[in-house]
Amino acid sequence: MATKIAFALMAAAALSGCKTPYSPAPLATNFPTTRQEKLQAAAHWNAIAGHVEQQLIAELKTSPPRPLYVASPVNQTPFQQAISNQLISSLVRDGYVVSRTPAGALQIDLDIQAITFSPNRKQAPTVGVATAIATGVWVLAERIGDPVGKLGRFAGAAGVGAGIDAYQWYGSEFASGPTPRTEIIITASVTDEHRYLARASNTYYVADSDRALYGIRDEAVPQISQSFQVKGDR
Repeated sequence: MATKIAFALMAAAALSGCKTPYSPAPLATNFPTTRQEKLQAAAHWNAIAGHVEQQLIAELKTSPPRPLYVASPVNQTPFQQAISNQLISSLVRDGYVVSRTPAGALQIDLDIQAITFSPNRKQAPTVGVATAIATGVWVLAERIGDPVGKLGRFAGAAGVGAGIDAYQWYGSEFASGPTPRTEIIITASVTDEHRYLARASNTYYVADSDRALYGIRDEAVPQISQSFQVKGDR
């Protein structure tokens, strides 16, 4: 009898954790974890330009060879100006003919869309940390406990200095600070007079403190003032 009661309680507990088979709207779920670079230096902009160039050239291999012209819109942001110049440099360095005028050339346009999400966005923790179990031997350990405990495991296996270095090495892949609220989408297009010949889109995080470099102007907080009349003694 006791076994039957225990089985019934276990079944009830299992059923209580299940979702209902029908709902008025789709359930919100997370996408599989991905990685996205965070732009924090001008050197990163140069890396973007080189990556965009390689993407476009790979698609242009099937098109007739023609000079290329990188369009420069008016009132460029510092980021747009840098990317355009660095893209021209990458193309010239790799041996492509880059024209100074659009006549007779394939045109490359860079569209940069800045997006601002709500502040305090959540960020999932990494799965584990690399722990030294012997000299030159590492294992991905579960992230349990505080950083002192993790460093302690490093130190116990490989010495304090090596433990700190290894912990910093593992964490260096991930950008510091909270998840930025600012992202940019860079779309590069190669066109002739009638059609798109190549196109590439990439998305990056942007340090929130550098938003002005990407043309994002935060609205000024309105100042609330009130006047008071001071009456002196009579």
